[in-house]
Amino acid sequence: MIAYAELHCVSNFSFLRGASHPAELVTRAHELGYRALALTDECSMAGVVRAHEAAQALPADRRLQLIVGAEFRCSEGLQLVLLAPDQRAYSELCRLITRARRRAAKGCYALTRSDLESGLDHCLALWLPALDGTLAEGRALAAGQWLRERFAERAWLAVELHRGAGDRVRLADALELARRCALPAVASGDVHMHRRHRRRLQDLLTAIRHGCTLENAGTRLFPNGERHLRPLRTLARLYPPELLAASAAIAERCQFDLGQLHYQYPAELVPAGSSASAHLRALTEAGARQRWPQGVPPAVAVLLEKELRLIADLEYEHFFLTVHDVVDFARQRGILCQGRGSAANSAVCYALGITEVDPARMNLLVERFISRERREPPDIDVDFEHERREEVIQYIYAKYGRERTALAATVVTYRSRSARRDVERALGITAAGERAALAAGLIAELRGFPRHLSQHVGGFVISGEPLHELVPIENAAMPERTVIQWDKDDLETLGLLKVDVLALGMLTAIRKALALIQAHRGWPVRVADIPAEDRATYDMICRGETVGVFQIESRAQMSMLPRLRPRSFYDLVIEVAIIRPGPIQGGMVHPYLRRRQDPDSVSYPSPALAEVLRRTLGVPIFQEQVMQIAVVAAGFTAGEADQLRRSMAAWKRRGGLEPFRERLLTGMSANGYSAEFAESIYRQILGFGEYGFPESHAASFALLTYFSCWLKCHEPAAFIAALLNSQPMGFYQPAQLVQEARRNGVSILPPDVLRSDWDCTLERAAGGALAIRIGLALVRSLPSAHAQRLLAARVQGPFRNIAELAQRAALPRRSLQLLAIAGALRPLSEHRHAASWLALGAEPPPGSLGLANPAEPAVTLPRPSAAQEIMADYRQLSLSTTQHPLVLLRAQLRRARIHSNLELRALPDGTAVRVGGLVTHLQQPGTASGVVFLSLEDETGIVNVILWPQVFMAQRAPALGASLLVVSGRLQNQNGVAHVIARRLHDCSQWLEGLTRRSRDFH
Repeated sequence: MIAYAELHCVSNFSFLRGASHPAELVTRAHELGYRALALTDECSMAGVVRAHEAAQALPADRRLQLIVGAEFRCSEGLQLVLLAPDQRAYSELCRLITRARRRAAKGCYALTRSDLESGLDHCLALWLPALDGTLAEGRALAAGQWLRERFAERAWLAVELHRGAGDRVRLADALELARRCALPAVASGDVHMHRRHRRRLQDLLTAIRHGCTLENAGTRLFPNGERHLRPLRTLARLYPPELLAASAAIAERCQFDLGQLHYQYPAELVPAGSSASAHLRALTEAGARQRWPQGVPPAVAVLLEKELRLIADLEYEHFFLTVHDVVDFARQRGILCQGRGSAANSAVCYALGITEVDPARMNLLVERFISRERREPPDIDVDFEHERREEVIQYIYAKYGRERTALAATVVTYRSRSARRDVERALGITAAGERAALAAGLIAELRGFPRHLSQHVGGFVISGEPLHELVPIENAAMPERTVIQWDKDDLETLGLLKVDVLALGMLTAIRKALALIQAHRGWPVRVADIPAEDRATYDMICRGETVGVFQIESRAQMSMLPRLRPRSFYDLVIEVAIIRPGPIQGGMVHPYLRRRQDPDSVSYPSPALAEVLRRTLGVPIFQEQVMQIAVVAAGFTAGEADQLRRSMAAWKRRGGLEPFRERLLTGMSANGYSAEFAESIYRQILGFGEYGFPESHAASFALLTYFSCWLKCHEPAAFIAALLNSQPMGFYQPAQLVQEARRNGVSILPPDVLRSDWDCTLERAAGGALAIRIGLALVRSLPSAHAQRLLAARVQGPFRNIAELAQRAALPRRSLQLLAIAGALRPLSEHRHAASWLALGAEPPPGSLGLANPAEPAVTLPRPSAAQEIMADYRQLSLSTTQHPLVLLRAQLRRARIHSNLELRALPDGTAVRVGGLVTHLQQPGTASGVVFLSLEDETGIVNVILWPQVFMAQRAPALGASLLVVSGRLQNQNGVAHVIARRLHDCSQWLEGLTRRSRDFH
């Protein structure tokens, strides 16, 4: 029986080198009967958790031993593999990788032989000497002797044979070098792929890595396909038996397993003399008294006690205390924040102020958040104002130090477009080239391969001990950011704490809106002051007037609102969740709408499921409901249902749903449910793999949806001004937001150097209504520093003319010109043209020593026309402060029988129509089967246009290029929702010459 362990193997997490996934390597090594496999990616642990998962999934009685290691290349030419026989060695390895990565730019590392002099007292070393003449014999001998002394009894010379012409000589040279260095020799494979057929992909990756074509790659490619996991009989013909046996002996010394890692939570948040459990209970009880001053409802009290006991049993108290501390810091600083995701299923999180979903109002499923069977820290996502999140991030860094906190990684993988680009570049062809079939195969193989590590949007890992003892840390692309080498799924697998510190623009906008309202009205001051269940707010929502609000502002949501007609908070929860791939692909949207419109049609698959589905009229919409159906109808345990939930989220990336499908269908059939119903649930599960909301997440977002809708309904000026001051964010650009403000009766005042601040502000207009004064921040290309100088100079007194403004604010001619074109100098001149002329002469010419310009004769310039004013606004502000451009064309449009958005609503369904407007959005959702949705804006609103795939493909040029588009088609006007099904597109941009397209395409 041949005993062999592969000790040198890189996966595709040695980016653009390895040609196999870690799981593929583990599975293949197991099939071949290897004793062990060492995953030794270059200066990286990024793929080792995936290999660990694959190894754990093998049968327990024949499980492959996974060895953790890494490959290194020193600047002096020394190349070696380090293996971790125990946890001490693993920590040493993580520290070394961290040191090498932190001193280099993102994606690189720098290591010298001196870095190996200390701190590696427990690692095993495999030396990979260059036996091709690139190292002089004396240098090789010296390197080997140094390794023997540095890694006494822990170093080997690795012999790697790949059926080359000189293998016999190479083996002899390696054994002679080992003898002279007094090092034992061992066989290893320099494995880059699990099977030989991946060779063409490995060649491709090499060409991509070197930035050349395959044709020009030359000797940078391996000479053959032998760097794969080979059968034991093949290895026995290549290597002396003692070298193979040595690999198995080394594997015997390696007893470390990633499951041995023990994660320590930060402990400093527990007061002296108290325990973490007692402190968390005290904070929870204090928070509950604040949440329910009249007494905690009995059902909630039971839920709190259940959660606290579960948290204590699983020893997660420090996790909750850590998140509470971060949220408490934000609240003390006046930073709006709100927890969401599965955390909103937690009554404890609500009592602690982490989330805002009242358990008394919702049917919480705590197993979605924390599970005894899962035994891993729950996932808590907290949104903070996007403009102030950095304050929270810096607080975390300051409190725990750079050694104990870092961001989680995100593995950026090849998708179809990036794979096609790199494959065609490496092959030196186009998609229509003669080697297109080869390209198609390589693109399919490359899709899903990791390309590089990036930083998670906000997932912080916080530890009670230095993080580099657990996982290597490297630099992110962003300055002062560090990331660990594992992503969120790896963290879940190993049970590391992750706190998602996320940014949400709507929180910024809500805070700014409340500040503007408080300044002018004195109320409401806080989000909590906004009245619940306001009828006028729901009336506005039912009309689909939701431009700018949170979550229900898209074309699809606005089309759904008049049909679903939300009249309560829970209706909003459903509205937020239903336009998602999960319910759409599961075929749940139209059944729900039918039941909503006809309550008599509501039915339930069984009395047991009625309790699960009653709130959604018998139609499953949320992830929690799918989990509950699995428990009630298919006999899953709560923990098994949560495993199903995790598989839902990962199946597009990793697969693994088939066992659940069989279990689900079999279990539901055994309990009397139809195969059709079971299949519909499974389709919904697949949809959730794309994107689907848990009920708790939808409830958290629905709160912000309601708050933003109330502000838009009752305080439109403050709300739109706050949106303008929070850009970039949301679905709509400033031009559309300003038009929406006008449709809500809000006046727009132009930028004014005597009145505007940096941000947009509110002023009293004629009649006492609040109007929006455009801020200087919207003046294109105006430097913030110049605007601040202007505002500082204005404090000393108003400017009397443009020359005085230029002198007191020390503004250069270019900034004066920008202000003039934007119309901000109107109060100091007759009109825009005159202001531009005066701005040219306001700056003292070079060499004048700051003396005033000699008097020049007055120049009379023509006043700009209305069209010129609008075009200048769009050019310099990206919006119009007067009126919509199509107002100028309405007479011409009527002559061409082009309807306005307002006129469409009075026309019957099926009418042949022509509509026109500025292109604002172009979308092609993944669930739409290639259909493209286009939005046209005129002075009365937004026209929604549907382009069938064949229409879009035949008329791509006007769809993608026109700024002003006219569409001929047929009106679909049903249930208060109007669409135009397009037949012909006409680019009429010449009617508004000088207006450029500012559409958000395919966002």
